[in-house]
Amino acid sequence: MNPDRNALIEEHLAQVKFIAERLAAKLPPSVQADDLIGAGVMGLIDAAEKFDPARGVQFKTYAEMRVRGAMLDHLREMDWAPRPLRQRARQLETVYREIEQAHGRPATEEEVAAALNISLEELHALFAELRALNITDAESREEDGTVRLAPVDATNNPFALYQRQEARQRLAEAIERLPVRERQVIALYYLEELTMKEIGAVLGVTESRVSQIHTQAVLRLRAMLEPVRDAFVST
Repeated sequence: MNPDRNALIEEHLAQVKFIAERLAAKLPPSVQADDLIGAGVMGLIDAAEKFDPARGVQFKTYAEMRVRGAMLDHLREMDWAPRPLRQRARQLETVYREIEQAHGRPATEEEVAAALNISLEELHALFAELRALNITDAESREEDGTVRLAPVDATNNPFALYQRQEARQRLAEAIERLPVRERQVIALYYLEELTMKEIGAVLGVTESRVSQIHTQAVLRLRAMLEPVRDAFVST
């Protein structure tokens, strides 16, 4: 690796730790920040080796995307989330989709709780359990920083590029259909990159309530995007 690349890595090592600590704060205690830092450093090295100034993107922006992606890949490889929790998430997505298709509007928490035959308190507790799972599943970004909540083919053939463009369009449309508060949380969390605590201060609600709203929004988006994902898989 040439000296310029070494200098880029050394200059941005502190940012790796910052990203790891912010991500670890959203995850169960069993996930160690040091492990995320290790994965992030590998992402930073990869970014330094592949960075092309001609693309018109600042290295800091490009590196943050690669570092975050490496950390999320590490979490997925760990597969720390138990199978019943993933099944519960799928069940919730189905409930949201069925209610919203039946009524032509966003499902309310009361309707979802009733469909699951649980109380609102139990539903909120379930949101808390699913919080970290949704983070690793949803918090993927394209190279331009766009949040990717629906998987797309990673190749660069014309059909794959069409799929990617279609997925982004569907995602944008789905976000517009969210209730106002959920749309605000999604924007502040993914675009402004505020923490749950910071969002709570902006919206005047508790951090735990922001977490519930975020989880509910992600579940609702995934339910709305499910037909798109199925169409991509079947082609």
